[in-house]
Amino acid sequence: METGNAGASALAADWTSGRFVGRMLASDGPSPILVLHGELFDMAGAYPTVSALVEAGDFSGAGGRSLGRFDPAAITLLSPIDLQCVKACGVTFAVSAIERVIEERARGDSSAAAAIRERLETRVGGSIRAVVPGSPEAAALKQALIDDGLWSQYLEVAIGPDAEVFTKAPVLATVGADAEIGIRSDSTWNNPEPEIALLVDSRGTVVGATLGNDVNLRDFEGRSALLLGKAKDNNASGSLGPMVRLFDAGFGLDDVRSAELRLRIEGEDGYVLDGASNMAEISRDPLDLVRQTLSEHHYPDGFILFLGTLFAPVQDRDEPGRGFTHKVGDSVAIESARLGRLVNRVVTSRDAAPWEMGIGALMTNLARRGLLGAAQ
Repeated sequence: METGNAGASALAADWTSGRFVGRMLASDGPSPILVLHGELFDMAGAYPTVSALVEAGDFSGAGGRSLGRFDPAAITLLSPIDLQCVKACGVTFAVSAIERVIEERARGDSSAAAAIRERLETRVGGSIRAVVPGSPEAAALKQALIDDGLWSQYLEVAIGPDAEVFTKAPVLATVGADAEIGIRSDSTWNNPEPEIALLVDSRGTVVGATLGNDVNLRDFEGRSALLLGKAKDNNASGSLGPMVRLFDAGFGLDDVRSAELRLRIEGEDGYVLDGASNMAEISRDPLDLVRQTLSEHHYPDGFILFLGTLFAPVQDRDEPGRGFTHKVGDSVAIESARLGRLVNRVVTSRDAAPWEMGIGALMTNLARRGLLGAAQ
């Protein structure tokens, strides 16, 4: 199971004035929890899953069991979602669009990236930042870039009418606060992607937000966009947490739109990298990304949606011109003032804890605990 003790990770500084939903590992299995103005409630007796709790829309703590004041060091936090689909949007910032084109043109070879980056940033960077995706100006820029031989499938989703939306991971496959995150053992160019993720119910209502790391393999996706699945969906390759902050009078979508994310990577080799991502620079509004994810489909258990990242590390780590890539043992900390701090340690997906509690195992566990008769 995707366990982690919330020691380095933490809720926001103002957590005692907010409302949060998530999951903890109880003695007999995973339990949905609420933290309401500093008080912890075990909700398993009323709602066996976070999905059922969110679908009911009752975040008052009614039917739950109070465990007193919330102490994150005293419990084991899991990924804050369970039966929700895990979706993600990519290339939602101009910088990420440029970096994806670099990956594509370098064919996944980090050593070829520097010269391509310089040319693209000179010719494309400012233009991408200046246009609204899907607008007539964006269409004109597209034609100009085609004429200049600089067009790319990644620029299509950056400035075209349709956002990139993909499935990041299977249901129940994300890991939580202080758990290990995985990169494929055969990847040589990869990076974290610090993001905000929105929790959405089956009706398309956004109920809250959390921090996430959409771990990415740049070498795989760079060789072919058709390798996106292998680049994104691997054991322990996506983290969420520590908990989902629920929208209320004190926290809402405008706080997401203006949020600043900070990232710090600390390697066992002494390497340190600091970065930031400002949601104000996103090219598409979060609600538009939710709308495009919903499309004409129905998510009966809701979904979580990674919104994309501005952060793309290019600083050299070892050899000049080779850029950044993870090493086993890296500590990755993602922090935002209203959402808290999410910390994970990098291992290979092969060495990360095996993902064993899928839907069948969860249902068996809930049935054994007599929880499947709870309200749904």
